[in-house]
Amino acid sequence: MDFPEPNAPASSRAEVFLTYLDYLRSRMIDKVRSLPAADQRASRLPSGWTPLELLKHVRYVELRWIEWRFEGRPVATPWGDEQEGRWHATERLVDLVAALEAQAEHTDVVVRSTDLSTRGVPGPGWRGDPASLERILFHLLQEYARHLGHLDIVTELAEGQVGE
Repeated sequence: MDFPEPNAPASSRAEVFLTYLDYLRSRMIDKVRSLPAADQRASRLPSGWTPLELLKHVRYVELRWIEWRFEGRPVATPWGDEQEGRWHATERLVDLVAALEAQAEHTDVVVRSTDLSTRGVPGPGWRGDPASLERILFHLLQEYARHLGHLDIVTELAEGQVGE
């Protein structure tokens, strides 16, 4: 997927958010795929996370913000990306990618069918008043961008795909 240039035409702010989210997700998936299987499950950082754990984490971040918080849907394990206080993943790459892509499809439907000023449903996931969908999308963009930067470093150390 090509980088969504800032001057590319967009029909709405929602389309801008979705295009950037799609781009960042695709880059994360491509970078993890570029690594040998052993490096996908190994950590090169003092914090100890692995590329597969990071992929699972961003899927759960999106699940928590869109489904659990914004929509107020019951989620059996909103913190399913964590075990004993740290990220974990035992799934295969193909299954993690499928889960992230399904989550992306759900987010796409929610964003395309909801005004960005709509506030989330009050519930256990919020500290204080629920945020608007627009603020949630800004948060998701920063989360993906920050973690894609982390993944850039890891893939460079592992001699995988670097840069855009």
